[in-house]
Parts: sequence; structure tokens; C-alpha cells
Amino acid sequence: MHTLVFATNNSNKAREIEEILGGAYRILTLKDIDCQEDIEETENSLEGNALLKARYVKEKYGYDCFSEDTGLEVKALNGAPGVHTARYAGESRNPEENIALLLKNLENKSDRSARFRTVVALIMDGRETVLEGICPGQIAPAKRGSNGWGYDPVFIPEGYDQTFAELGPEVKNRVSHRAKATEKLRQFLTHNS
Repeated sequence: MHTLVFATNNSNKAREIEEILGGAYRILTLKDIDCQEDIEETENSLEGNALLKARYVKEKYGYDCFSEDTGLEVKALNGAPGVHTARYAGESRNPEENIALLLKNLENKSDRSARFRTVVALIMDGRETVLEGICPGQIAPAKRGSNGWGYDPVFIPEGYDQTFAELGPEVKNRVSHRAKATEKLRQFLTHNS
């Protein structure tokens, strides 16, 4: 079984990706390779941050690896929070505060259309590949549902009338931005391994 390092400490993301890849790859996290550093996302794009993290792991630890960066892009907020999605309400990365600020900033806005965008950067066999997954949808007027994490309680994917937090992981892992980017990753790995 091929081993890949996923340059994250987010166990929720790692579990989602492993489920989507269907066990075809052994996925290690930064913790698994004893990487204690907090790899700062200093780029001003999702692509830049994903490549930065993957390059760091490859250069310092030598593993084939991939990284991802995800942004919630809200039309009425000119694409915000975007690259600042995790830190929208501040450096504490508090999901409750992020959601509260998002809902506050959308008060009195009629257009609640948004999209989640995930960019995956893979470094394998000395080559860099960038893949993208997009999930269009809407921002709910209030939090709904208890499954999921991050912005899941307020994001309603296109074609549904429930939030990701109401739909649960089975549906989310099929239709989400991360699912789409990971499916592209799976296809790439299948054809290039």
C-alpha cells in the first residue's frame, strides 16, 4: 500500500479524505511523522498555501505528500472569507465566532450564494500537481444541524435544502468541495501510481 502524508493536523479532514480514498492509500498526518511545526499559511491564495505546506513536508521530511487549503467564498461579501476562512473572526480559529461573524456580515443581504473551494497540492515522484473541487450553495440564515464541523451548520449545498451539518457525512463525503477535489486526487493517483 502506497503511503502519502497529508500535511494537516486536522483529524476531521484526514478522516474525510481517508474515507473518500476508500482505504487504497495509507494516509499519515503531520503528527504521524512527528512534525511539530505549525506550517504558517502566508500566501494570499488557496493554491499558494496548499503548495507551501506540501513543499515544506517534502523538503523537510522527504515524504510524497499532499496538502489542501479550503475557502468559503461568499458572493455578497466579494469572495470573503476566502483564504482567511479558518481565521475569519481572528487568530483563535474559533468556528462559532467565524459563523457568528459570517451571519452578522450577511444581515440584510438578499444574495446568500456561496461556494466552498478546495485546492489540493500533491507532490509525488518529484512532480507537483494542483487539483480543485468546488461545491456551490447558499448560506443559511441561522445554524442548523449537529453533524460536521467548521461552517457545516450554515452551508447548504446546491441541490439540497439542508446544511452539511444536517445532511451528515455520507452525503457530504459525496458532494462536498473536498470530496470533489479528493476524487480528482484519487483518479490522478490511480492513473499515475
